Amino acid sequence: MKILGIDPGSIITGFGLIEIRNKQPHYVASGAIRIKAHEPYLKLKEIYQGLSEIILQYHPNTTAIEQTFMNKNAASALKLGQARGAAMVALAMHDLEVAEYSAKQVKQAVVGYGAAAKDQVAHMVKTLLKLKHALQTDAADALAVALCHFHTQQSLLYLHGATKTVRGRLL
Repeated sequence: MKILGIDPGSIITGFGLIEIRNKQPHYVASGAIRIKAHEPYLKLKEIYQGLSEIILQYHPNTTAIEQTFMNKNAASALKLGQARGAAMVALAMHDLEVAEYSAKQVKQAVVGYGAAAKDQVAHMVKTLLKLKHALQTDAADALAVALCHFHTQQSLLYLHGATKTVRGRLL
């Protein structure tokens, strides 16, 4: 099972891919789609195309994305929402289901504290995935989203006495 985590942004969209083997997460790839366009509609196109290329290269089974948080700046929240939308359309066009998690849920799952700082999240991602190299912030955040999804699925399996999930359904 491969999980693609996405940290959407209108300037940088982070991605992180983990593979589950023997019920343990293993690092596959991570990085960022750096948006070069200036026009809003072209930015969304770059996000869509970048994620489509990643999906075609790595063939994830499922995906998770960070939810938009309410910001005091409405324009920033709108741009982030549009970036999320472009990402979600790319995932849907490749027939991938999308789980959504708040920043607080991601931090709670990875660090154990919902108000953890970004450097704490990056450190725990590096530790949990046994990485020796440093991660850029957006990639670490995306890997944290993927790890959150993995931990959430494991918890649901345990709570319901199921042995596995298929397309989000407990079996």
